[in-house]
Amino acid sequence: MRTLICGSLAFDTIMVFRDRFARHILPEQTHTLSVAFQVSDMRREWGGCAGNIAYNLHAIGGDAVVMGTLGRDGTTYQARLNELGIASDGVLRIDDEYTAQAFIITDLDDNQITAFHPGAMNLSERCKVSDVADVALGIVAPDGKAGMQSHATDFAARRIPFLFDPGQGLPLFSRDELGTLIEQATYVAVNDYEGKMLSELTALPLEAIAERVDALIVTHGAEGSTIHARGETYAIAPVTGDALVDPTGCGDAYRAGLLHGIASGWDWQRTGQLASVLGSIKIASRGGQNHAIDRDIVAKRYRAAFGDAPW
Repeated sequence: MRTLICGSLAFDTIMVFRDRFARHILPEQTHTLSVAFQVSDMRREWGGCAGNIAYNLHAIGGDAVVMGTLGRDGTTYQARLNELGIASDGVLRIDDEYTAQAFIITDLDDNQITAFHPGAMNLSERCKVSDVADVALGIVAPDGKAGMQSHATDFAARRIPFLFDPGQGLPLFSRDELGTLIEQATYVAVNDYEGKMLSELTALPLEAIAERVDALIVTHGAEGSTIHARGETYAIAPVTGDALVDPTGCGDAYRAGLLHGIASGWDWQRTGQLASVLGSIKIASRGGQNHAIDRDIVAKRYRAAFGDAPW
């Protein structure tokens, strides 16, 4: 089933400051802050929700198609998608913008200072669902606000089932806008913090939101996840990773598992378990797209965790 993954494409530049910010930032002088941190380690990662989800879904045999925007510096990202064999029918180049990118400095206490430039992401509404052929399933992941709304409307108008994953984009929307997005969506996925925020912003308890969609999926980090679907509740056990290295992209890996299960017509228990396995594989590697993953790796981890094979 061809799955259209609408969301951000970004570069993440991660730097490590081998000291503590607190030693260099004087609380009584924050009104005239001027600091410079010499970083010893720096790496650049492929990122963005659409890129991360597609990386995982493609690796386990899903028919992933990316929809997102790249800037004038996006040639290398496009080349990467091509090299991986991930369809990019929906990727649009915006030559007068830079690709979205985050610059993150982390100190020895794991405190972070982040600067984010949305760039081309803010023009994602220029990408049209109608421009991609043979789409049977979709996801609207964090992206530019107008793009998320446009893609949700396009999916709904074409009666293409889709997963709404608001993520860090939640604060962008008003109560009425979120209500519309939930009504358009077939499925909604949030982590537990986002679930509480979604409930507060819409003035709806999660139970009421679950009644408006075919399934509401709530992840709880190391505690696993819960899927509410058509009056039933499925408790999905967590799967322990080989190491706890970096949670970046774990939610995206989980969502790739959801999309694969939905596209394959699986029940929610099996779908959630696959999603849990994918998240556990990702957390053992730095970055959102550096972990080794294929169907054999996933099957082995799934069998060890749940006693049978996913396929």
